[in-house]
Amino acid sequence: MSSGSPIRVLPTPPRVVVPLRQHIGAPPEPVAGPKTLVSFGQKLGECRAFVSAPVHSPLSGTVERHTTLTLPTGIRTVAVPVSASGDNLSGRALLDEILGGDWDYERIKDVDPDEIAARVQDAGIVGLGGATFPTHVKLISAREKGVELLIVNGCECEPYLTADHRMMLEAARAVLCGALLAARACGGAGIAVAVEDNKLDAVRALEREAAGTGIRVVTVKTKYPMGGERELVPAVTGRLIPSGGLPLDVGVVVINVGTAAAIARAVLRGGALTHRVVTVTGAVHQPGNLLAPIGAACRDLLDFCGGIKPDAARIVAGGPMMGFALADLDTPLTKGTSGLVVLRREDVEREAETECIRCARCVDVCPTGLVPTKIALAARNELWDRAEKLHASDCIECGCCAYVCPARIPLVQLIKVAKARLAEIRRTAAERP
Repeated sequence: MSSGSPIRVLPTPPRVVVPLRQHIGAPPEPVAGPKTLVSFGQKLGECRAFVSAPVHSPLSGTVERHTTLTLPTGIRTVAVPVSASGDNLSGRALLDEILGGDWDYERIKDVDPDEIAARVQDAGIVGLGGATFPTHVKLISAREKGVELLIVNGCECEPYLTADHRMMLEAARAVLCGALLAARACGGAGIAVAVEDNKLDAVRALEREAAGTGIRVVTVKTKYPMGGERELVPAVTGRLIPSGGLPLDVGVVVINVGTAAAIARAVLRGGALTHRVVTVTGAVHQPGNLLAPIGAACRDLLDFCGGIKPDAARIVAGGPMMGFALADLDTPLTKGTSGLVVLRREDVEREAETECIRCARCVDVCPTGLVPTKIALAARNELWDRAEKLHASDCIECGCCAYVCPARIPLVQLIKVAKARLAEIRRTAAERP
């Protein structure tokens, strides 16, 4: 629906509400109180822990009284409202500042690797594919581990979403510049950009810009969930990530194309992560890809795309397989919001759940090789030891099992419960004297 739609810039909203907790790790502490005048890119929250990320104002304006809100993920967080005032970049000028203009590869060799990681941290960059893990932690850990390969993930993380596709087409040089910087921060790792084979126009755009850089552009099969690290790393390298392990364990680090572009801007232009590209699609009148400020209300994005159609029944933040339903259209956009998908009534009508028929379809489609029906049964009966033995924590929550289940058992939802409970048990055990 939106793959052919160039990136458009959302007009500067009169007000944004920027959540402090938008990433994995410790939330930042607010540093801008009510009535404070802030400029574009100024910090609203500063991190005090290593695994954390600051947040910045996406516009110039005045800070309002802090509030508390619940994100679609269920996370409760303090948020900083900012009302716009004065001059704010907009339209083509904003797009050029963030993604356009000149990206000089020659400047990269003069940047110290430690400085790259420091600037990435100060800019508040996290994984923009949806995982939202602080990127500086990845880069520093990769250098300590001595990784051999940096994979730039150009595979869309979910059906319907096209933001990464448009980034590769319209900002290929920014993406590759960020990849070169990230590889330098990792200690000189090789670089491969992985793109699905249904995006050959993006492959061509990247190959043109990669000429003479040593960057490989690798085409992989279009198959959900290829955007996941556990699927992408074997597809590119042939190496399997061990159970409970990370790509670092097989000499690889993975970053998203949007993350790479954000790294380029942070290091070469001193810009913080204030905006991101978001796909707005489904039952809307004008599906498209928008460059939008973090903290903008989802309502603003939907209205800019012509509003929702009469048969709209549910709005999902993220994608249809792993996203979270919105309860309030005033929910703010976060760093991890890669899309807004508006589903029709026929898309969300659900048949009644029945008993498992032991067909093993969930086993066949699980990309991680788990037995989802057994983990779900353990979760329903609160058999947490059993769930752990079945490697529940290795589930990537792609939703394939629930999608194919003929009994309409909410498998992935039950597995999420098991993962949360096991994580709680581990935290409790770690806190014991």
